This record gives sequence, structure tokens and C-alpha cells, in this order.
Amino acid sequence: MISPAATHPPAASGLAPRVTPSARRGRLVAVASGKGGVGKTWFAITLAHAMARGGARMLLFDGDLGLANVDIQLGLVPTHDLGAVLAGRARLADALLRHPEGGFDVLPGCSGSGALAGLAPAALGRVLAALREAAASYDIVLLDLGAGLEGGVRSLAAAADTLLVLATGEPTSLTDAYAVLKLHAADRPEGDARIVVNQAGSASAGERTYATLRKAALAFLGRDPPLAGIIRRDEFVRAAIRRQALLLTRHPASPAATDVAALATRLAARIAPAASPSPPPSPLAGPDAAAAGAV
Repeated sequence: MISPAATHPPAASGLAPRVTPSARRGRLVAVASGKGGVGKTWFAITLAHAMARGGARMLLFDGDLGLANVDIQLGLVPTHDLGAVLAGRARLADALLRHPEGGFDVLPGCSGSGALAGLAPAALGRVLAALREAAASYDIVLLDLGAGLEGGVRSLAAAADTLLVLATGEPTSLTDAYAVLKLHAADRPEGDARIVVNQAGSASAGERTYATLRKAALAFLGRDPPLAGIIRRDEFVRAAIRRQALLLTRHPASPAATDVAALATRLAARIAPAASPSPPPSPLAGPDAAAAGAV
């Protein structure tokens, strides 16, 4: 049972500033989880790879502002990072890294540093400006948000066109994922938040996890977040992370690889119209069936 009383943000975190996404070529998709240890960064990397393989011009923006590790998981050694861009020591273009095998670009964060974890409003504004600048050159900008419910994380989530909330079947993960949905509903009432169930023992187990989270959102938030997809537990994921390798390259037929690839195909079909210079499409459709399927 998810208790709504247990999901209020700490008083010190305050309210996230309202953010209205500006018109831009690329579509901004954020990945959040509420808590660490649920495979969020691995999922963001694998989703970026899958969408790049589908033909999208992709930027993976490491938005974990303090404990960033996208570059570490990918085995990249950045010369500049987001911290250097915010400090004015480097241009955005100087900080971008190409992952040749994956076919996507990466804007690394600040690994192992807490300096960016509590950004002042002006610095957060510069992060959002960097996102908008980057989005002009890509079809999709995928933002890997940090764990937690701080104001900076909330603002970045609110700036996204689509928010993917990652959860596992663990009670703590469900509670934290619900908290993300709750705060996003407050910060972006018209926003599009969708659920991804990770590390599911089976598709049916993933559907049960989704049903639990959906029931809480309906009962306490009056919202019905669609299911973006279910990713099955896969022993090859940990092996790929240890080797700093891409799962879709190393083990393309593994359960998690096929699940993420299918999710990416559906997600791209939903948001592809926004990648053209034409006016943005109408809001995404309502809830989909509770299956490993529809985004």
C-alpha cells in the first residue's frame, strides 16, 4: 500500500519553479526514479542507444547534478562537463562527447561532486538554457535526472515534454516513484508522465507493479499515468555495466535488450512528429493498456 502521507517532499526542498517548455526542434524526454539503485542511468543509456539505432539524432544529457555517472558507465573520459559549461569555462559544444558505437552524443555531468546538487535558481536557469540550446540540434534530448526530490530535479522534470518514471516492485521504489508522480502533477498539471517498470521477474509481475502504482495515482492524484513498458530482470545487464558496454550491442537478444528496444520503437512513434520543424503535435493520447506494450 502506498501512503500519500509518506510522499511529501522535505520542507527544505521547497517548491519547484514553474517551467513552461519553449518551442524547439528536439523533444525533451526525462527519466526519473525518486530513489537510486533501480537502474535509471543504465535504462537512459540503453534507451538512447535504441532510439539512435532507430534513426533519431540523440543527445543523452546527464542531469544528475552532483553524482553524474553516464560517462563512467560508457567508459568515456570527458575534457569538459556540464559544470564547466555552467561556470563559463567551456561552450556547450566543447563539452559534448560522441559515443561512436552507440551513435549518440553525451553531455557529461560532474562525477563524484556535490557542487551542483543544490543549484541556485540562476544556475538552474543556465542548465535549462543549455537544454534548450542542445535541443535545437537533436531530434530527442534524453535527460537522466538525479535521484531524489530536490527542487532542481523537480524543475528539470517539469521542463520535459515527457517524463518516464522508473520503478521496480520494491515497496520503497514504488513509494518514491509515486512521490515523483505527485510532485510532477503539482509542478506540471498538464504534463505527460509515464511509468516504466524495471527489473520485473516477468511481464505479468511487471503489470502487477504498474497496477499498484497506477491505483495509487488514481486514488490520491486523480491521474492515470500510462504504462511506457516493462523491462524484465536480466543477468546480462549487470555484466554489460561491469564491462562499460552497451547491452544492445553485447547481448541484443537478451530479455532486457528486447524490452528496451520495443519500448524505444513505441516511444519514437509517439513523439516523432515533434522532431520536425512543423508546429508541435497535440498532447499525447491518454492511458494505454496495462501491458508490457503501449507507450
